Amino acid sequence: MNAISEKPSPSTAEAQSQDTGARPRPAHLITPASGRARKWLLRAGIATVLLAGGAGVGTWWIAEGRFIESTDNAYVQGDIAVLGPRIEGDVVAIHVADNQIVHAGDPLITLDPTDWQARLDQARGAVAEAAAAILTARQQVLQAGAAIDQADAMIVQAQAEAVRAEADAGRSGALTSAGWTSRQTNDAKIADERKSAAAVAAARAQKESAVQSLAVARAQVTQAEARKVSLDAAEKLAERNLGYTVIRAPFDGIAGNRAAQLGQHVGPALQLISVTPLRQQLYVVANFKETQLRRMLPGQKVLLTPDIDPDGAIEARVDSLAPATGALYSLLPPENATGNFTKVVQRVPVKIRIDADTAAHAPWLRAGLSVTAEVDTRGPEAVRHGLLGSIAALLGLG
Repeated sequence: MNAISEKPSPSTAEAQSQDTGARPRPAHLITPASGRARKWLLRAGIATVLLAGGAGVGTWWIAEGRFIESTDNAYVQGDIAVLGPRIEGDVVAIHVADNQIVHAGDPLITLDPTDWQARLDQARGAVAEAAAAILTARQQVLQAGAAIDQADAMIVQAQAEAVRAEADAGRSGALTSAGWTSRQTNDAKIADERKSAAAVAAARAQKESAVQSLAVARAQVTQAEARKVSLDAAEKLAERNLGYTVIRAPFDGIAGNRAAQLGQHVGPALQLISVTPLRQQLYVVANFKETQLRRMLPGQKVLLTPDIDPDGAIEARVDSLAPATGALYSLLPPENATGNFTKVVQRVPVKIRIDADTAAHAPWLRAGLSVTAEVDTRGPEAVRHGLLGSIAALLGLG
């Protein structure tokens, strides 16, 4: 049998030699050395990227990250006013709807003012009566003073008459002793003398009575004036109660949580409506661990990231730190002086102030929402570049 030769002809070999420059070599023809080179290049590239990233992270941590104190135990707060009636009455008008913007002094709810207007009119009548009583008492004081003056004049008159009667009695006694007049005439003169003395005593008693009447009249003036003061207070109270028939907004805000209904009979301590402050008046209370407060001071920058919109982060500043931990403000503060003691890291409320212009451009701001607060403790003027910024700066791209 003839053996078949597998050696290619010269023409086939030339064709293959010409095609090697134009076509890639088949995978089975790649040498092991070239495969290892590609793996090493890939590994070197990955290592370079990791080293660059690690260097960037390290740079960020040393320059910025170690000064950032963060907590997700933070919430948007607002001084919400829960309004209710201060008097009894029936709801006759509701002037606002839920979630409506209101301004300070705007009427929100009106109660029936009829009864309270009647009480005010009654109080005003009592005040007018008290004013008239004061005038009467003052006139009585003037009358008592005039009576005293009259009594003084009567005393002078009685004393003069007593002097004359005494002189007549003396002369009559001398004439009677000399026999120039009768005893009857002398007795009449003596009687006139005694009557004059009694008139003087009566005039003095009348003056004393007038003095006492003056004191009583003055006391009545004081009593009438005191009564008018009391009635003036009652009038003011009735006037204020009439004003309480209209429940007004205490500040600019948003009405909500409306519970009042037309015709409802309401009384004090019943919650009818709430007013929530506008975004410009909201703030954040973040509860930081006690181990995070060493470098925290008022005025430092804060980055607030809301859970509702992670892309809506805004800048704020530390306003103040609470004077005690949150546990001590609780209804039942913990008592650690017991045998079963377990040490727990305490948290301190930190109030964070949001600038009004910043709040106006943050539509997500709502009282009660959760946020993440990151405080930059480097200082009030510190600038945050972030991790990517630090890596870009390290690579010379920033």
